[in-house]
Amino acid sequence: MSKNLIKGIIEGNKLSFFEKRIITYFIHNGNSTITDLAQELNLSIPTTTKFVNEMCETKILNEFGKLETSEGRRPNLYGLNPTSGYFIGVDLNKFSTNIGLMNFKGDMEALKMKIPYSFENTMSSLDELCGLISKFIQESGIDPEKIINININISGRVNPETGYSYSLFNFSEIPLTKIISDKIHKEVSIDNDSRSMAYGEYLKGCVNGEKDVLFVNLDWGLGMGIIIDGKLYKGKSGFSGELGHVHAFDNEILCQCGKKGCLETEVSGQALIRIVNEHIKAGESSILSKDHPSDKPYSIEEIIDATNREDILCIDVIEKMGEQLGKFIAGLINIFNPELVIVGGMLSLTGDYLLQPIKTAVRKYTLNLVNKETSISLSKLKDKAGVFGACLLARTHIFDE
Repeated sequence: MSKNLIKGIIEGNKLSFFEKRIITYFIHNGNSTITDLAQELNLSIPTTTKFVNEMCETKILNEFGKLETSEGRRPNLYGLNPTSGYFIGVDLNKFSTNIGLMNFKGDMEALKMKIPYSFENTMSSLDELCGLISKFIQESGIDPEKIINININISGRVNPETGYSYSLFNFSEIPLTKIISDKIHKEVSIDNDSRSMAYGEYLKGCVNGEKDVLFVNLDWGLGMGIIIDGKLYKGKSGFSGELGHVHAFDNEILCQCGKKGCLETEVSGQALIRIVNEHIKAGESSILSKDHPSDKPYSIEEIIDATNREDILCIDVIEKMGEQLGKFIAGLINIFNPELVIVGGMLSLTGDYLLQPIKTAVRKYTLNLVNKETSISLSKLKDKAGVFGACLLARTHIFDE
């Protein structure tokens, strides 16, 4: 990848503007002919040919032979050169991190899941994260000069345009992206984890042509990614999708946001742990109780496993959580009229135990004319949605229009 091209795109010069448009076209449409490209970009065929030839010389694009046609001259096909540049996605979780390496064309070339990471909202924890990213780059065997951008998923309030995180790693007046970039010497972007998961599912998951999609991330917390007319909706400051902090209950439970009664206090991974442990301490039976220290709380992973092993207590808690979440998804469907609602995050691994109560509540609380063309499904990428989305957003932050 030409350093001059990247610099020109970031600085916004006119020549790089057209090259960026060409790259963006290939990202969204795959291989194409010069005629189709010229028509889409409203450029003359000679001008388009000149740009394409120059980009082939710098190895940004490849020529892929002739397009098969039934008659006439067969035009040449062009597309992105997969090895011309790479993008890294970092998906931060509560107790680990996932890191992926994606080539220029959008294929995942290296992926490390559940890397142990002692996440804390401290500078030392941020330094540890930077060390993990640097180690991943070194072990990937890719020329570091070919890594164009690194995108990091962060939960909570994140402004991807300014590079500030307001919930985590908010230590100084300097944007978080610059702090990390200075430490690992690479271009860095950040985005909200739920939005990133939505984008990963949109481009590489269960979305099949739908343009209006809601992604509900039921994990440690509760968030949402919104896609309208094929575009990620971020809101004025990048804070859209805070579904978990809608006031829903008069339960006096303090949410991690500092307020009481948020939806997240009863519908989330942390709520699941609290509720299941309360039931077991009250004397209710569960397969979780076997060979488990009485003073140690059960983890999300243990509860999900018990649910899928048909533990009645865990199933009851998950089903009630699904019903409560379904009421709010019903409201979202009434407001957005989406084509597809995807339920992802760790708790979606309970499958139909969660999904069926959601669907029942949606049927009960939505307007029939609004919901009849809305499908509800579980995430296809599952725990890989975040890291796929992070890699794709790393590319989008540089090249997409």
